[in-house]
Amino acid sequence: MSFLNTPASKENKIRFAAFILIFSCLFVVPINLKAQSTPIPNGFAHNDYKHLHPLFDALDYGFTNIEADVFLEDTTLVVGHFCPLFRHGHNLENLYLRPLFSRVLQNKGRVYPDYDQPVILMIDIKTKANRTYRELERVLASYSAMLTSYKNGKVTFGAVTVVLSGHKPYSMLESEVRRYAFIDEDLRKVWRDSTSTNVFSMASCRYSRLLRWNGKGPIPPVQEQRLENFVTMAHRLGTKVRLWASPERKVVWDELLKCGVDLINTDRLAALSGYLNTNTTSLKIE
Repeated sequence: MSFLNTPASKENKIRFAAFILIFSCLFVVPINLKAQSTPIPNGFAHNDYKHLHPLFDALDYGFTNIEADVFLEDTTLVVGHFCPLFRHGHNLENLYLRPLFSRVLQNKGRVYPDYDQPVILMIDIKTKANRTYRELERVLASYSAMLTSYKNGKVTFGAVTVVLSGHKPYSMLESEVRRYAFIDEDLRKVWRDSTSTNVFSMASCRYSRLLRWNGKGPIPPVQEQRLENFVTMAHRLGTKVRLWASPERKVVWDELLKCGVDLINTDRLAALSGYLNTNTTSLKIE
């Protein structure tokens, strides 16, 4: 005799249904009541996979630049910050590429229905650059319909642009006549870039390697000028600028935008989303 055919089956069914409902509310439905999806071009979701709902929390808050760290384990691109062991199911396709592709199909070719620019998916490579890129290249080809591509000297923009950071396969990308990935250059070395191969689309560095100002008191003029000089050089080469590990303070965000920094790096999605949606600081345009 089965459990559901016992004399108390009706009561058990009710209890079981109630349990499933409570369980679903606690662990399946995203608890994100304040989120909204107005696209914010200047927001960068750093280490996005650490959030409760990777990708989806960032999209709910309108982020158009999202980062995932990736390790190559055998032939699987595992998403994680340190050792990728015990990260079953946390691979690049499951967490990012498939959901983005579904969203692009739903929104008729865009990640956000009212945003016609590519959403940046930064992939921070944690294992050997060339070996990891070979597997990544194979995976990206399956999603080519939504990706920005480079072919024979021409860039064709898609709904999503993949940018590589961490261990970067410079020479491999430079030698390819067709690819679906670009590189995040070191901002301090942006002078060496050439637009002839269209390899670079972003220039970044750790905040502390460029600035010592922590947001207390006015920024020293020398540091402000240093930042503006690097931003100007990067913009002339057509790359966006990001400083990672920057102080998570409004006064710092104000200064970065004023100096022309394109992407504000954050681990605090709600705080930066709220700031950027109400911000009145002028972004300096070169």
